[in-house]
Amino acid sequence: MPLSHIEHFLVQTESIEKTRDWYVRVLGMEVGPNPDFKFPVCWLYLGGKDIVHITEGGAKVSENRKKYVGQESQATHGTGVLDHIAFRATGLGKMLEHLRAEKVDFKQRQVNDQGLYQLFMYDPNGIKIELNYTNSEAAGIKPELMASGF
Repeated sequence: MPLSHIEHFLVQTESIEKTRDWYVRVLGMEVGPNPDFKFPVCWLYLGGKDIVHITEGGAKVSENRKKYVGQESQATHGTGVLDHIAFRATGLGKMLEHLRAEKVDFKQRQVNDQGLYQLFMYDPNGIKIELNYTNSEAAGIKPELMASGF
């Protein structure tokens, strides 16, 4: 069940376009492909790797986003706009056993067009943590929700 690296962070904003343009113009990131989550997102890349994910925040958050990722803060300014930290991981089966043994509450999601099986949980400070596994590790495991299924 080892983690290998931070995968991305999600910024929630009042203006996806303004935030996107700043990261592109100021930090040299590139806009790239993103999955169809049934809510607005923009993924920004460095060296071919998606690093910053941007979505709507505040009071305008869609019901689809609330259902799939959740929303812990309505902030659109300050550190409250960071919604979660995502890690790439391996050993999904062992992690599921481990989380259950530790009595950690978690949600299971799947994004077929990105080949990801996801676990979402919260640390003791209320920070949302996302663990991403390849779909091949999830054979026979049914998620609670599919990104394309709502």
